[in-house]
Amino acid sequence: MKKIVILALILINIVNASQKLNSGEQIFKTYCWGCHHETSVAFGPSFEQIANKRTIGEIQGHIVSPKSTYKQLGYKRSVMPAFGTKLSQRELDLITNFILAFKSNK
Repeated sequence: MKKIVILALILINIVNASQKLNSGEQIFKTYCWGCHHETSVAFGPSFEQIANKRTIGEIQGHIVSPKSTYKQLGYKRSVMPAFGTKLSQRELDLITNFILAFKSNK
């Protein structure tokens, strides 16, 4: 009985870890945190600023191909790397939803 409980706890931890790795927050920490922060300006704009100014399409377009979208978004240049080949559509949706979670309630 004790072995079954221990095995169940191990499986629960594995599932929880797997879900966390597939979260928008984890993707943010892996790819975005060096230049963006949630609510304060870092090297790039904060997620709060992005969420308040951009549509889902603009956010995803800029993540996938920033060299194609930076002028449309009002920037004079872009040093953001393209993540089109690094992120699956699911990961792109997760990070987009994470960014949009910082939209102000104004």
